[in-house]
Amino acid sequence: MIKPIITSLAGLAFFAGVRAQQSVPMVVKADDVVAEMQPTMYGVFFEDINFAADGGLYAELVKNRSFEFTLPLTGWLQPDSDRHSLNENSGIATVIRSDKEHNARFCRVEVKNDKGYSLINEGFRGMGIKEGEKYNLSFMAARQEGNISGIHFQLIDAKGSVLAETSVRPDSGDWKKYTAVLTPNRTEEKAQLKITFDGNGSIDMDMISLFPENTWKNRPNGLRKDLVQLLYDMDPGFLRFPGGCIVEGRTLDRRYQWKKTVGPVEERDILVNRWNTEFGHRLTPDYYQSFGLGFFEYFQLAEDLGAEPLPILSCGMACQFNTGELVPMNELDPYVQDALDLIEFANGPVDSHWGKIRKDMGHPEPFHMKYIGIGNEQWGPEYIARYKVFEKAIKEKYPDMIIVSGSGPFPEGEHFEYGMEELRKLKAEIVDEHYYKDPKWFRENADRYDGYDRNGPKVFAGEYAAQSVAIASPENRNNWECALSEAAFITGLERNAEVVHLTSYAPLMAHKEGWQWTPDLIWFDNLKSYGTPNYYVQKLFSLNKGTHVVPVTLNGQALTGQNDLYATASLDKKTGEIIVKIVNTSGKVREQDIAFEGISRLYSRGKMTVLQSDDPEAENSLDDAKHVSP
Repeated sequence: MIKPIITSLAGLAFFAGVRAQQSVPMVVKADDVVAEMQPTMYGVFFEDINFAADGGLYAELVKNRSFEFTLPLTGWLQPDSDRHSLNENSGIATVIRSDKEHNARFCRVEVKNDKGYSLINEGFRGMGIKEGEKYNLSFMAARQEGNISGIHFQLIDAKGSVLAETSVRPDSGDWKKYTAVLTPNRTEEKAQLKITFDGNGSIDMDMISLFPENTWKNRPNGLRKDLVQLLYDMDPGFLRFPGGCIVEGRTLDRRYQWKKTVGPVEERDILVNRWNTEFGHRLTPDYYQSFGLGFFEYFQLAEDLGAEPLPILSCGMACQFNTGELVPMNELDPYVQDALDLIEFANGPVDSHWGKIRKDMGHPEPFHMKYIGIGNEQWGPEYIARYKVFEKAIKEKYPDMIIVSGSGPFPEGEHFEYGMEELRKLKAEIVDEHYYKDPKWFRENADRYDGYDRNGPKVFAGEYAAQSVAIASPENRNNWECALSEAAFITGLERNAEVVHLTSYAPLMAHKEGWQWTPDLIWFDNLKSYGTPNYYVQKLFSLNKGTHVVPVTLNGQALTGQNDLYATASLDKKTGEIIVKIVNTSGKVREQDIAFEGISRLYSRGKMTVLQSDDPEAENSLDDAKHVSP
């Protein structure tokens, strides 16, 4: 069966079969296997940027639920209170610091007039709630002085209209967990959670949380269903997490430490997100990481997606675009131990220390992790020296673990050349390369890997996206020209599957009001989400990768832009299909014969999937999610 997958700027007419020749045919040599296509060829890279975790994939609706932000009442409003007043006609909330080891702050609410006081959480640019669906409320409370006999929770809109309400009777002077359910009578993108009280006095509150019941796989306190569905529909071969630059941190104290993201959620210490004030054009000082989406949840998500988990760990170097702070070589052991312990957490038996923690979190079976990444996009001699230490320690204890190294943030230049040379000497297994370039670069580099050493390190094209304006520009667009140019480039990645083993677009997700970086593969607001044209390019290649690459040529040459055509072909030995992907960047309708060699029989009919637009500036949106789609 023939299964051509065609992307085109203006459209491409496809003809197969016997007819008068009007063009030199493309030739697909179906019996000449070039390389096996790795199951990991097309994956996804998740980083908590653009409110992708809190406020996005992690379905918690309450911002700063445990009062641990640097300004501990961030996200909380007291409309009838003034901290410069005694608030005799209302009340006031004050944050108290305890002697607890983790999440040491809580909120003490003093109510002086229960008719005049309210405490409101604004959510992540509001709270998206849907009519008739259930939202599970939970919180910790301990009564102090006075006679507070009831706590009322309401979901309200911008005008204060009540959309849902429930009440709880606090009955203990000790910390106790309470739960309730809210069911909205109307859908609202920017709801807020309002809390009021019966009686006067003081009460302590902490971990005030609100989750939709309808999460991915209906897991309590789980992930946002529509966003995971978009990932699931891509059938990714791997999930790289948790970043990205947040792995490194601006300083080492603010690096991502996976051990602080597992175990009970209430014991996970929050951390300011390194993207909160990175760009002057998109300051988000309220951007923190609650780590409710932590390493256990990442492994679980990878398992749900049928994807290989690929965690990336700090190598003892802070982000070199920021401080570049280094751990001295003689103090690197704790960082190396973190890597060894992570492997035990993912794969170890339940009677091991970290395997037991995994079991206690509800997953006694191992996650069967095969890959681990050391460093994000570090460069220079400092990285190579630290990588050597990690590689030696990991291979001594886990010789089958595949280690991913990095070549820095750019696909060329002295840092890239130095890193690649040193990693070749070390016989590195997989090297992560990143490319944020203009669309023309992607079209012109479809042959980038044609000359790569087949016996050298394999390539992980770990972060790439065509930039319509410039790298990190807030004006970058997810338009059709960028998506089409990426498609042209991907044909070169697939054609060189002998060298390229993993690929992923970056960044993955962005909240329409909480973003810092453009472009991004998936966009969302508090209720809806959509895939960009770039998303549909990634999805088409992923769903139609086949099992083995075969040559497709024109005039005896691989198609790398001649006459504005790019192509790759593969066999799927499991389905008996031949899959041809053709990218036409000419802006014109093209007719092209395809000749299949090395097979004795083809079905008379095939399947053609077309992704195209007549407008290079075309984009998808929340209101027109499939404007450019197959």
